[in-house]
Order: sequence, then structure tokens, then C-alpha cells
Amino acid sequence: MRILITAGPTHEPIDPVRYIANRSSGGMGQGLAAAAIRDGHFVTLILGPVSISMPKSAKRIDVETSREMHAAVLAEFPKHDLLIMAAAVADYRPRVVHQHKLERGDMQTIELEPTEDILAAAGAIKRLDQRMVGFSLVDKADLSRSVEKLARKNLDLIVSNPLETMNSPTIDAVLLWPDGRSEELPCRSKALFADKLLERAVALFG
Repeated sequence: MRILITAGPTHEPIDPVRYIANRSSGGMGQGLAAAAIRDGHFVTLILGPVSISMPKSAKRIDVETSREMHAAVLAEFPKHDLLIMAAAVADYRPRVVHQHKLERGDMQTIELEPTEDILAAAGAIKRLDQRMVGFSLVDKADLSRSVEKLARKNLDLIVSNPLETMNSPTIDAVLLWPDGRSEELPCRSKALFADKLLERAVALFG
């Protein structure tokens, strides 16, 4: 299959040297890409600013902002069978980007605006022969937000994982399907989790 994977954070600029971002290493995307390549799939990676190495045999598209990732996903998704949206896209960006470095001293007020909802946009153009997997970073005790997100964004599978997952080498998650099924996966390395998630994602085509 042709698999599109997003990974890493996005950087939303405040001025030429400062930005808003999430604490994401890109480790989940790295594990998913490696697992997919091992299984013989063609992989395209859309990466925010990451410092960890990625599989060299994957097609790589580097972006910085949520706006750039949004454009890249919408351009690439029609060419792929499966989208796994593992990137930690910033939810907000500064409404105004200063062209010069803000000087230290005076108090600054930064007005924020929502970034693009990339999953929802991809879900709106998803064909019947395509599948989408998303991630939901929430309190593990409350799966309701993940269930709502699964339906609203037209996903085929969602990974509900706790806040501690961010920038951690391990993940403790619950998988949720639109038909009400769920599967709890105890804490494990992201590499081992990626193998299991890819297996479940490929099964969506069965």
C-alpha cells in the first residue's frame, strides 16, 4: 500500500526567532514509518521540525507550520491509500507575526487564532477506498472526546493516548473504532506500538 504518515510538531512563528509548538519528538511517526517499510509498503513522511532520524527509504516532505502541513497533506493524501496523522500540530498560532525580533523588557500580548484542522480537511476529501487513522491526546479516564473526534473527523480508527505520551519513548493507549469496538494496549515502546497499530490499520482494508 501507499501510506502517508505525518510526524513531529509544527512551529508557529511569533517573530523571526520565537515560535509556539508542542513537545513532540516525532518518535511515533518514526516507528510507524519503519514498521510500514519493513512490511513492504511505500511510505511518504510529512515532517514538522524533528531532530530524530527517519527511515531513509521513505519519501520525505519537510514543513514547519500547520499551514504548510495542511497544504502538504491535502496534496499527498489523494495519492495514498492510508493516512496516519501522528503529528502534534499546534492548535493555535499568533494572529500577527512580527517581522523583527521582539525586544526583551516590555510586556507583550500575543493574540492567537486556531490553526487548520488537518484531519477534518482530509476526512472531507477521503474516498471510499481510503482509510484514516488519527491520534487524540486526552485524559485516559475520559474517552468521550476521542469518540467524538473519531466521528466528527470521519476517521476509521483513533488512538486515544494520555498527555504523558508527548515526547516520551513509550505509549499507553486505547484504540477506538466507529462501530464501538475498543482495544486497550498496555504501556510499551513506541516502536512496538507502531507494529500493532500498523497491523490494525492495514486490517481496515479487509
